[in-house]
Amino acid sequence: MQWTDTYISGVGAFVPRTIVSVEKAVQKGWYPADEAELHNLAGAAVAGDLPAPEMALHAARSALKRSGRAPADLDLLLYASTWHQGPDGWPPHSYLQRHLVGGDVLATEIRQGCNGMFLALDLAASHLAAAPGRQAALLVAADNYGTPLMDRWRMGPGYIGGDAASALVLTKEEGFARLAAVCTVTVPEAEELHRGTEPLFPPGVTVGRRMSFETRNQQFRQQVMPKGESTAALFKIQRALMEVVERTLAESGVEARDLARVAFMNYSEEIVEQRCMAALDLPMSRSTWDYGRTIGHCGASDQVLALDRLLLTGELGPGDHLLMLGTGPGVTVSSAVIQILGKPSWS
Repeated sequence: MQWTDTYISGVGAFVPRTIVSVEKAVQKGWYPADEAELHNLAGAAVAGDLPAPEMALHAARSALKRSGRAPADLDLLLYASTWHQGPDGWPPHSYLQRHLVGGDVLATEIRQGCNGMFLALDLAASHLAAAPGRQAALLVAADNYGTPLMDRWRMGPGYIGGDAASALVLTKEEGFARLAAVCTVTVPEAEELHRGTEPLFPPGVTVGRRMSFETRNQQFRQQVMPKGESTAALFKIQRALMEVVERTLAESGVEARDLARVAFMNYSEEIVEQRCMAALDLPMSRSTWDYGRTIGHCGASDQVLALDRLLLTGELGPGDHLLMLGTGPGVTVSSAVIQILGKPSWS
């Protein structure tokens, strides 16, 4: 959807200082040497025993401080996550309500996988536009994959899991950047891609089953696709990806060649190049892969972490447009265009 008066006034990021290199992971036997050579990834950010909600709190505080707004100014808090956040049955956004924003802010969690922040952008922009008195929303994403049922080094094909948190403050008053458009579509024919042949009940985590998208992808290709029903699903995902991009660019009034940078998911070099940059007819130098390869795929935070990095390094400036692009289980495909209006005081 196209947005004309929705702005970003603050960005926050928390990336753990500990970065475990792929070289070390290969030496320890955690990561296959042939995959290391194929994918050209460098490492993963590892948070140790630091809980995801605590990382989210760090990123949220930074975003609010940079925005110049007080917690009392917020009308909405959206918390995106892809992995378990704490005790089952406990909502992680309540942690931020207690320690940062208070109980008068409408808050909820978004479980839309790795493109949860795109859904948060769309929902927050709609929420702010729905009533004249609403002014600001805080969007947060956080994950720590260092748990017994997750192997970050074998999480999925072409990527490894990194721990991090990110945050955005979305406002109706002009900020340093404008949300020009955000779009999402779903390819339901590919629903089994992230489910594989795993039973729906009982849920895997309740019986101690490890989670691996790589295993489920293999099951999909070897056992589901041969049935013929889902053979075309993978092609539909790529087509949907480009259709979403075209729609978002059209609503933003820019063309692919005008994009200063493209923030895709922190995947392998060949995936970023083939599925994203080559499809846009843009060089890899305009991607954010060089940074993403050093920290791993950080759930729903990849694109916002890239935005924060580009602003801090001065690689995005007034007049530039950033395309953010991502996918999530479902399969959902999302994109957004951010227009930089001015240089943030904190960059």
